[in-house]
Amino acid sequence: MTKADIVDKVAEGTGLTKLETEAIIEGFFKTVIESLKEGRGIEIRGFGSYKVKKKRARQARNPKTGESVFVPEHFVPTFKFSKDFKDLVDQGMKELK
Repeated sequence: MTKADIVDKVAEGTGLTKLETEAIIEGFFKTVIESLKEGRGIEIRGFGSYKVKKKRARQARNPKTGESVFVPEHFVPTFKFSKDFKDLVDQGMKELK
C-alpha cells in the first residue's frame, strides 16, 4: 500500500476530498519527523510509539571489499507496535487462512 492508497482509503472513509486528506496525512508525517528531530517520542495508544535511539560508534566491515570502516555515533528513528495492534494483525491473518 502506498501513501496515495492511504489517502484514497481515508478520503473514502471520512468524506473529505483527496486534497484535504493528503494535506492531513502530510501534516501528520511532518509532525512525527519534527518531534523526533527534537528528541521527543510519540505514543499513539492502540497503535504504537515512535522513538529515537542512539547507536554507538563502531567498527564495521564493507561486505563487498572486506575493508574495515568506522561508523560514527548516530541516531535512528524506531517504531514499536502496540500489543493491541499486533493482536489485531495476528487475528486478521489467522482469519485469512
